Amino acid sequence: MIAVPGGRSPGRARLAAFGAYVPEHRLTNADLELQVDTTDEWIVSRTGIRERRIVAADQATSDLAILAANEILRSAGLRGDEIDVLIVPTCTPDYLFPSVAAITAHAIGAHAAAAFDIQAACSGFIYGLAQAVGLVESGLAQHVLVVGAEVFSRVTNPHDRGTCILFGDAAAGALVVRDEDGGASGFLGFELGADGGKSDQLVVPVGGTRHPASEPFDPEDAFVHMNGREVFRFATRVIEDSVLRLLEHLELTIDDVDLLVPHQANQRIIDHAIGRLGIDPERVFNNLEHYGNTSAASIPLALAEARDAGALQPGMRVMMVGFGAGLTWAACLARYEPK
Repeated sequence: MIAVPGGRSPGRARLAAFGAYVPEHRLTNADLELQVDTTDEWIVSRTGIRERRIVAADQATSDLAILAANEILRSAGLRGDEIDVLIVPTCTPDYLFPSVAAITAHAIGAHAAAAFDIQAACSGFIYGLAQAVGLVESGLAQHVLVVGAEVFSRVTNPHDRGTCILFGDAAAGALVVRDEDGGASGFLGFELGADGGKSDQLVVPVGGTRHPASEPFDPEDAFVHMNGREVFRFATRVIEDSVLRLLEHLELTIDDVDLLVPHQANQRIIDHAIGRLGIDPERVFNNLEHYGNTSAASIPLALAEARDAGALQPGMRVMMVGFGAGLTWAACLARYEPK
């Protein structure tokens, strides 16, 4: 990629296409009853999740990202060599380095593209969209792929009832394109933030420079550790606050939102947000029961399914909102404008 700021004619960013890939294997609540001390009724009543997808033994995060990226390209009618930048939000990369994005870009034929990962956990897709819009509207890029990809099954303790029931594997994303018609951006606004003071509430303790895997460690510390009560409290507050702050800044109300797509983490959190925001549940898209929490893939996976189900139509204003480790949060209001 070669780019000069302002080197292209003035343009705007459009949310133009979606695509997703989910592994074939389903891990149902009945399967989990044989794995940990739990029941289907207990899981559904507390989370809303009935099943989640799990990668095959020979699949890694980049394998999922490649399949999702190709699906986005197919949907948009583009070739890989037309992509200027590929961004992969993930917190479960193949390796510490190289990036999942670099591996994915090579596989889809985006050989001249810039490629990098970003790490904002379940908020990562919206963080990635903000990066994409900045690149497009500054004139640095014309086509940017943002592909959230996660293999949480590899970092989840199969014997920890508090986490193994929640997470699944998937990849999904969106294409942001430059439109030179001179109109207003298809992205109305973003609200992003982080509270690093709560970073220990959702963490994988081992594998980084704080505690390298080369040093002795408790095997359980290689898995996700989560303070469920604190994360739940954070999520129920931050979803409402983030959405309302963004709408207030834009001088809009929840009635101006055609579809709300929240991070698919827990049905209780989603129901709480629906009630506090006062939005009609019919204008909220939810696929949590089939996939569980797929972290950075969660929101784009829901967007792709909402499109396929007819719940997301061209021209609609869609509010995306997420939260995750960091602790991070993110909201974005955009128009869906298919290429």
